[in-house]
Amino acid sequence: DCPGKEGTGARKRNLTLLRNKLYLGQRRRTEPVVESTTTTGDHGNLRRSQSDRTEYSQKLQEKMAPQAVSSTPATPPQENEEEEVSRRMMAKRVKIIEELLQTEKGYISDLDLCIKEVIQPLREKQIARLDVDGLFSNIELVHQLSAKLLSLLEEATTDVEPPMQIIGEVFLQIKGPLEDTYKIYCYHHDDAHTMLEYYEKDEELKQHLRECVQSLK
Repeated sequence: DCPGKEGTGARKRNLTLLRNKLYLGQRRRTEPVVESTTTTGDHGNLRRSQSDRTEYSQKLQEKMAPQAVSSTPATPPQENEEEEVSRRMMAKRVKIIEELLQTEKGYISDLDLCIKEVIQPLREKQIARLDVDGLFSNIELVHQLSAKLLSLLEEATTDVEPPMQIIGEVFLQIKGPLEDTYKIYCYHHDDAHTMLEYYEKDEELKQHLRECVQSLK
């Protein structure tokens, strides 16, 4: 109620103080309170806004990031991908070699049965009209060569780590004998097939062959 300029100035100061008090009161009600202990040991409530905490969190992460990288260096994605491809290729190679060995073992087993249950019994019968060597060509030599191939393959793979198994060298080593042996077998194959058709028309010879086949079964 003070008249004049002094009264007007006093009212302005009072309004300013009132606004400041209202602002501080509103801020106390809305801002979060974080309890902390000061370095001097005094306990108190430190008021921190959400933006302050966010900034603190970001700075903390920035400080921690270099330490994490130095302690556990990350492997480049390209290197991981190359290692995975190499691992899959090696696993596939191991399976192929295993299949090769099993196939060769099965083939030799079939040749064993053919020689023991068919060729040898027919030779022992000494049938004049039956050309055993012409019918089976050099199959016994094929058996010997296959057994040699299997032996070399087993030698190259037994107790040898997969990356050190050199299979190509085995085939290069036996390449010449393989060509020579199968060249003879393939050359006489058509003649042997024609001969077998002729023998099947003869009931007596057909019966001898049938007995051998039954023995195989």
